[in-house]
Amino acid sequence: MKAIPVYEAKNRFSELIAAVERGDQVTITRRGVPVARLVAEAALVTDEAGQRQRVASALERLRRIRNGLALEGDLKAIARDGLD
Repeated sequence: MKAIPVYEAKNRFSELIAAVERGDQVTITRRGVPVARLVAEAALVTDEAGQRQRVASALERLRRIRNGLALEGDLKAIARDGLD
């Protein structure tokens, strides 16, 4: 992944788009601080699918953990006990 200042990205936009189409990622910076990233649309779709899978996996783990728990008593009292 390469980093390019805003002023340079503006002047080389077509070149940067071509690089992204080839699979590169470009970070655009302002005063050395990253402010935007150019990535191929296909990479975003893949990343979103991966994120959905990670969330689904985490929720499933939480469900398995919850199955073994039994809370007794008032919810406020349980919360107070947890703060001690």
